[in-house]
Amino acid sequence: MTALRGRVITRDNVLADAVVEIDGDRIAAVRDARPDDTVEPSDDLVVPGLVDLHCHGGGGAAFTVPDRAEVARAAAHHLGQGTTTMVASAVTDDPERMLAVVATLADAVTAGEIAAIHLEGPFLSAARCGAQDPTRMLPPDVGLAEALLDAGRGHVRVMTIAPELDGADALADLLTERGVLVAVGHTDASATATERFLRDRAPALVTHLFNGMAPLHHRAPGAALGALAAASRGAATVELIADGVHLSDETVAGVFALVGGPRVVLISDAMAAAGLGDGEHQLGPLATRVTDGVARLVDGDSIAGGTSRLLDVVRRQVRAGLDPVEVVASASCRPAALLGVDTEVGAVAPGLRADLVVLDQDWRPRRVMRGGDWVS
Repeated sequence: MTALRGRVITRDNVLADAVVEIDGDRIAAVRDARPDDTVEPSDDLVVPGLVDLHCHGGGGAAFTVPDRAEVARAAAHHLGQGTTTMVASAVTDDPERMLAVVATLADAVTAGEIAAIHLEGPFLSAARCGAQDPTRMLPPDVGLAEALLDAGRGHVRVMTIAPELDGADALADLLTERGVLVAVGHTDASATATERFLRDRAPALVTHLFNGMAPLHHRAPGAALGALAAASRGAATVELIADGVHLSDETVAGVFALVGGPRVVLISDAMAAAGLGDGEHQLGPLATRVTDGVARLVDGDSIAGGTSRLLDVVRRQVRAGLDPVEVVASASCRPAALLGVDTEVGAVAPGLRADLVVLDQDWRPRRVMRGGDWVS
């Protein structure tokens, strides 16, 4: 039996002085500390292992390549920073290469290195391509989608599509039938069309709200307003890249206030450069350059993914003044629920897998536990 003591953040509370008991790979108990406890008091903060729904790589390695060793390095980098449940995101590429990438990621799921696969492409809007190659984007193709899902061997759990494209409804039907969460993103759809599509597909997801869609304008609100409306009505959950680059802290706080924390998940959208200094890296088929911590395409000016890890995002938003319980929940139990694994991971609660992160008072990782074993 292992026991940790400190401040503990549960699904809905902060326990000022608590003990977490671990038996094997499970959390056995979470209780207030007692005078007769043999575990010494500490200033540690204990939070659940984080769950990242959207990540392309980190530590100099990528999930967007058909290379098992590189995928394993990217997963290990984020695990060491507290992300104990990782959804690896592929990007738009040639179909043959995407099939190879998805097959490689499926092997990584089988090996326990990642939890699931997210397909961000290729059925996206070239008008809102962001840091993806518009020349490789395709109209919805049910046959290709089936091939990608088959290559994933049941591990593709999320797919981002642009709802305004011809064939998007048939594609969404296929995804729903195959148990894949439909996400809307990289879209030029109107507010009305976006809200309608999300409500028809509820529960649905919005890929990195505000990024990869038209800016919200009072006379032409676009997909962003449609997504906010759907989320406020409980039909969708919105992803936020709350790193201070993709979104301002004020925008993040505003979305929490508008739609409510239960409809917000924080993501890293990290690419290979996450955790490193400035330099050049690949994001799928496209070259990127990081300058002063911001990744942009070499050919163009689009932001090319994040350079923060999910714990970096959490720490930033706590420092910005958001409720720590809400912030942690949006990076743990809420994304876990979307994946359908919240009975296994995502909270500091008895019976769940012992995925825990021990933080110092500055919200930096001291130790990371996954399945009852210390991994860092």
